[in-house]
Amino acid sequence: MKTKLITAQYERLGITPFAVDTVLNAEKEVYNKFEELNQMITYNQLKVIEAMQVYRLCDTHFNWQSGYGYNDSGREVTESIFAKVFGGEDAIVRPLIVNGTHALTLCLTGVLRPGDKMLAISGRPYDTLENVIGTAGPNGSSLMEIGVKYAEINFLEDGSFDEMAIEAALKAEPIKMVYIQRSAGYSFRKAVQIADLEAIVKKVKAIQPETVVMVDNCYGEFLDYREPTEVGADLMAGSLIKNPGGGLALSGGYIVGKSALIELIAAKMTSPGIGKECGLTFGQTRTILQGLFLAPTVAVNALKSAILCAKTYESLGYEVCPSSDAYRSDIIQSVKLGSEDKIVSFCKGIQSASPVDSYVTPLPWDMPGYESPVVMAAGAFVQGSSIELSADAPIREPFVVYYQGGLTYDHGKLGVMSSLSQMERDGVLKK
Repeated sequence: MKTKLITAQYERLGITPFAVDTVLNAEKEVYNKFEELNQMITYNQLKVIEAMQVYRLCDTHFNWQSGYGYNDSGREVTESIFAKVFGGEDAIVRPLIVNGTHALTLCLTGVLRPGDKMLAISGRPYDTLENVIGTAGPNGSSLMEIGVKYAEINFLEDGSFDEMAIEAALKAEPIKMVYIQRSAGYSFRKAVQIADLEAIVKKVKAIQPETVVMVDNCYGEFLDYREPTEVGADLMAGSLIKNPGGGLALSGGYIVGKSALIELIAAKMTSPGIGKECGLTFGQTRTILQGLFLAPTVAVNALKSAILCAKTYESLGYEVCPSSDAYRSDIIQSVKLGSEDKIVSFCKGIQSASPVDSYVTPLPWDMPGYESPVVMAAGAFVQGSSIELSADAPIREPFVVYYQGGLTYDHGKLGVMSSLSQMERDGVLKK
């Protein structure tokens, strides 16, 4: 009886019988992996609670402040909690950091000076950083235009760090910053695992101990028992409307790391001499911290949804990365669909499964900061919140769609079913 009720509800949401059967069969194949992930939820949930208790979080920390925000105890406690949770000496957590790219940019511009060299060892960073660094060409504001030198080293074919090339670069000249992007971004590769990150940080520090190791941690929080700053990274940054905001943070970004570096970055964020001492939180402290409280569960729900997506599309013969049985280090699931019409159809399915703007049709457009037109599906309670169910793809070869998010596993599962149903209706699904 219960199964019939659920099936009938799927039908009312436009899910085809083929999609229901395919996804439920895939779910049976991966369900045992979910129990292992539940242990990680427990550990990270306890970790967050401990930090909130250590800093004596109380209701008065949720009060508004005005003006300059001097002595904003809620802001100070929030940043202390983030620093403890992520194993850093200090943190910046602000709603006025507009996105993950902004948080990363503050790190780069706060630390790097003319004549310094930045070495990206995980290949070309995410599209939105190309204008920041200068690899997209001159724009009057890039790091390269003010004299920061830049080089990058790609991963080896097996997805591991090119240790020989990294070692050679470090021995050739001083490197001020080694930059690592944990997530795959718009690359068809696995994310960087914490154990591999720890090993490469040790290698970097053994050659140049003063080099700053900076990690773009977007999409990676709470997916392991340790975070980058707990295994030797000097800095890491990300967006609050991804994993660490738990779907409740309305905006913002965070930066965690060594105190001296945070001080430099804070001076860039506001101004020298003011740093972290000013800046209102505009009443968002409550949602930021409640989101952090929920984040260990929410992030792993998204991870479970990604595994289900991988298994489902594997079963239909599509190439996916990572595979359904791979160890994961971010919430992104890439599926190589092979054509523009297929990725648009996939994204239409995700959009139609959304609680917000389900009636909207996503279409490719020239999104600011991206080198190719991008199609994005995201019917989210918080605009652009990619910890909520979403999918996006650059319109370029080899036409890979990137699926992520899902505040609940059931919503993520619905999204996978809906993507299949839409592709089936559009006549582009491989069966």
